[in-house]
Amino acid sequence: MPNLKDLKNRIGSVKNTRKITKAMQMVAAAKLRRAQEAAEAGRPYADRMNAVLGGLAASVGGSDSAPKLLSGTGADQVHLLVVMTSERGLCGGFNSTIVKLARAHAQKLQAAGKTVKMLTVGKKGREQLKRDFESVMIDHVDLSEVKKLGYANAHDIAKDVLSRFDGGEFDVATIFYNRFQSVISQIPTASQIIPASFEDASGEEATLYDYEPEEEAILADLLPRGVATQIFAALLENGASEQGARMSAMDNATRNAGDMIDKLTIQYNRSRQAVITNELIEIISGAEAL
Repeated sequence: MPNLKDLKNRIGSVKNTRKITKAMQMVAAAKLRRAQEAAEAGRPYADRMNAVLGGLAASVGGSDSAPKLLSGTGADQVHLLVVMTSERGLCGGFNSTIVKLARAHAQKLQAAGKTVKMLTVGKKGREQLKRDFESVMIDHVDLSEVKKLGYANAHDIAKDVLSRFDGGEFDVATIFYNRFQSVISQIPTASQIIPASFEDASGEEATLYDYEPEEEAILADLLPRGVATQIFAALLENGASEQGARMSAMDNATRNAGDMIDKLTIQYNRSRQAVITNELIEIISGAEAL
């Protein structure tokens, strides 16, 4: 029979845990609103930047004077994977889904004889990937002290990536992050940023506008900004996804704690009733013996 004191202590412990998870759920809900607004506000800018660059890229076509960020190095041997995860845990499968996608991509590239390099953003992703890919990790970005993500954070990451590209350290760069869809749904996403890749790129922008200077010169100036914009948008999407995942995880933890409290309370009451019954039996047996 379980000890009543132990059961009472366990109930008290689970109740304290429920208070903590409930508080974390409320904090995540407050942060989610701000993060979601930031992510949604950044999407139109990123989409428009993509449309403009896509139009310019389509007009330049396969020109020999096309910027290197657009045309690439001419090789496809060395791949840089920029894996964006969170600095803190307790957010369900948020980090695991990103890591799973990045790991599968890396293993596929290595199986094809490609060279893989990794740059991690966020401690949790680095911890999970370190076991299999520590030898190919070239750098890590720590955002644990950043209270609010800003463009400057993305600019610093983009500056590092572009510097490595200019130095010939890789041929292709891909970012991995979670795109926010809802509190219970975050979509693990891989997006190639170097060489620049545009969906539904057409010559529409080029036919509607005359550019001064030439398209190649404008692209050379805008493409680095486009890389920074894509990284910033990914950071914002990740931020909203993290808070949504944490809110959902803490809600589940709070519900599970409540269920456990109910079960332990029933067990405590039954055990207490059994103790009282045994004591009554002993008293009655003693009285009959007299």
